[in-house]
Order: sequence, then structure tokens, then C-alpha cells
Amino acid sequence: MPSVNVNKITNCNVFVNGTNHCGKAEEVKLPDVMQKMADHKGLGMIGTVELPAGLDKMSCTIKWTSMYPDVMKAEGDPYKANSLQFRGSLETWGAAGRTAQVPVVALVTGTFKKFPGGTWKAGDPVERESELAVSYYKLSIDGKDVVEVDFYANIYKVDGVDVVAQFNQNLGG
Repeated sequence: MPSVNVNKITNCNVFVNGTNHCGKAEEVKLPDVMQKMADHKGLGMIGTVELPAGLDKMSCTIKWTSMYPDVMKAEGDPYKANSLQFRGSLETWGAAGRTAQVPVVALVTGTFKKFPGGTWKAGDPVERESELAVSYYKLSIDGKDVVEVDFYANIYKVDGVDVVAQFNQNLGG
């Protein structure tokens, strides 16, 4: 019987425009890289198929534990792109206990979509949630790139391979 290994990320650090926000975020939702699909039905085909038609827009959300003025200033300017970095430690667990720890790094560039006022309750921490419209996203595990998307530069790489290289060449780019 094969050995079972389980991967787990138990924590992360959030950096906004280079500033470490250790302990200030409660939750992060990284962007989903999602294909836009278009239906195709042609003469002689017995059915309809969905074919890739580019990538859909991406977003990222961060749930903050309170009000942080430097984050709020970044949220307030919808015309300025912001750089975010999320750093975690991916642990591998098996029958012998923890067998490995490697870094997981997500880089995101985007503009904040709103300036959240937050939820205020007596005796509870202020809850604020930021959402960014993402134009760049890169996820690396143990120093190896898993996915990289840059809408402005027409880059879409999976495992370091540019899957739109031929498309860009066909367009003269």
C-alpha cells in the first residue's frame, strides 16, 4: 500500500507594497485562474463543445482584523496599482510526522475595487475586507513557478511553460 502524504498551509504573512502586515490579516483568498469558455457547434458535429476563449478576470480578497491606515490609503486610490505578496510555509505530513517544509509565495498586482468602511461591534475587532482587481498573479512553491498570469504583457505560464507563446507569435508579438 502506498504511503500517504498530506500537504498543509497553516499560516501566511501578508505584504502590501513591501510593508509586512504580520498578524493584521485574518484570511486571504488568492485569485482563481479561470478559463473563459465559448460554445462551438458546427455542421457535422453531433454535439456542442466548450473551447477555451482566453482567461477570465481575476480578483483577490483579504479580510483584515482592524483598520490599518497604510492599507486604507492604498485602498483609497483606484488609479494606483498595488503589489501584494503572500508568503506561507507548506508542510508535508506522513506516517513519520512532518517530513518537509517549503515556502509558498504568491505575488499579486492589482487595484483595490472599494474602500471598505468595515463592521464595528462593541467588544469585537473591526472587520474589513479588501478586494482587488488583479492584473498579475504568480504562484511559486519551493522556488518553482506553478502559474504566472500577466494580462498586460500577455503572459500565461504553467510550470514555467508559456502556454500562449504560439498565440503571441501568431499575433506578431
